[in-house]
Amino acid sequence: MEERFDFLVIGSGLAGLTYALKMADKGKVAIVTKGGLNDTNTSYAQGGIAAVTYKPDNFSKHIEDTMIAGDGLCNPDIVEMVIRDAPAQIEQLVQWGAEFDRESNGHYNLAREGGHSEHRILHHKDNTGFEIQRALSEAVKRHRNIRIFEGFFAIDIITQHHLGRLVKRYFPGIECYGAYVLELKTGLIHTFLSKVTMMATGGIGNVYHTTTNPLTATGDGIAMVYRAKGIVDNMEFVQFHPTSLYSPGERPSFLITEAMRGHGAILRNHKGENFMLRYDSRASLAPRDIVARAIDNEMKISGEEFVYLDCTHLDANDLKNNFPNIFDKCKSIGIDIAKDMIPVVPAAHFLCGGIQVDEHGCSTIQRLYAAGETAFTGLHGANRLASNSLLEAMVFAERAAKHTLQHYNDYSIQEGIPQWDDTGTTHPEEIVLITQNYKEVQQIFSYYVGIVRSNLRLKRAMDRLEIIFNETEELYAESKLSQKLCELRNMINAGYLVIKMAQQRKESRGLHYTIDYPNKNPSNAYY
Repeated sequence: MEERFDFLVIGSGLAGLTYALKMADKGKVAIVTKGGLNDTNTSYAQGGIAAVTYKPDNFSKHIEDTMIAGDGLCNPDIVEMVIRDAPAQIEQLVQWGAEFDRESNGHYNLAREGGHSEHRILHHKDNTGFEIQRALSEAVKRHRNIRIFEGFFAIDIITQHHLGRLVKRYFPGIECYGAYVLELKTGLIHTFLSKVTMMATGGIGNVYHTTTNPLTATGDGIAMVYRAKGIVDNMEFVQFHPTSLYSPGERPSFLITEAMRGHGAILRNHKGENFMLRYDSRASLAPRDIVARAIDNEMKISGEEFVYLDCTHLDANDLKNNFPNIFDKCKSIGIDIAKDMIPVVPAAHFLCGGIQVDEHGCSTIQRLYAAGETAFTGLHGANRLASNSLLEAMVFAERAAKHTLQHYNDYSIQEGIPQWDDTGTTHPEEIVLITQNYKEVQQIFSYYVGIVRSNLRLKRAMDRLEIIFNETEELYAESKLSQKLCELRNMINAGYLVIKMAQQRKESRGLHYTIDYPNKNPSNAYY
């Protein structure tokens, strides 16, 4: 079955929905999402969105904080562009119906998180992302020009390769004409054609066993663009959130927002020590890469499987009012955060790399944009500053929309695109092989490509991943497609890029720490 639209959006988080809303008055928009409309990383974002709103804060401080957190690998022009655009993006969210907590005088109630020199995090209690997702989801449902396809999984983007034309890798003439999309309910594969495509599929958290990401975060967009010979970069920098709730067997891991530490919570080891003072003068409010490595080291020293986040010295009513979801979640497993310390452990949280884009969100494939966590913009460098991600998603989605408006009339729907051909394929008899390989990929990355790495660990990961890759590609070639099989294939592609780029970086910087090269090389810095 063939569907035709002016604009195709793959993914339904903040980046995808922002782009859809910006383009909907200009033409027909399709939003394709493999889960429900709200099954996104955005919905899981607790902390908030960073923006300069009141003095004594200013753009220069936010820029400097971002550059320091990025450990010398941020693109300074992109950093300045995003941060100066932040207030306008906040106003846009408010216009779309998002509500942020305010003081009695009407000013925003601002939180502070690790790496920030000022209170500048706008939030809605401890479920800011959920509130933003709610507002945008309601807006796209109301728009007559937007069609939402829930339970539709994009398999591959369509390029000249599907027309039988050979195109050299990274050749700038590659164009995107839409995507082949699997309807999960029926197993039918649709051809979605469009003038322009926005890739906004989120990150790769489920490459790891322990992650705060929803189970849908399997690197789909990154893998699709990589297979289409687009450029993907900066993949070695995987951010582990220092504080997810230690609850073995629960996936995804429940996030304990960094705003709690900004509120005064303290990290302690099993001896009750405020151990962060030994690692950084900023203690529990140091940037995430530093805090995650410190917790990892404390667990290795003690042999324990978690450390504690201590809120017991803070006002109980204040905690409940500011962090109601965390309060209720912990209470459900027998922890009263006003009286008991919270067991926490680092979990894979955010990818700082992805599909390479320019300042307009343009990928290296023509007619294909990317925004949100799936894109590598240059903002985060080697480590993302807390609460900069929602801001980045909005800024690049809007810039992509403006760029699209200038160029989309130059494009037309590509004719002659063949339908998906699965002749000769059958439903796989050994579903267990997909499940086993899925779990083994997660084990490989958790054991060998985590917070602390080495040449030996990375080689072991690559060797084992190659075996799984060969098995999966053989299965893919002969099988009717399923969500699990496609996700497995995407996880392998995205994971391969993480390992490959980690092996190429002969230094420790930001989120990439290796015991073989413990010191960073300043010559690689932008500034």
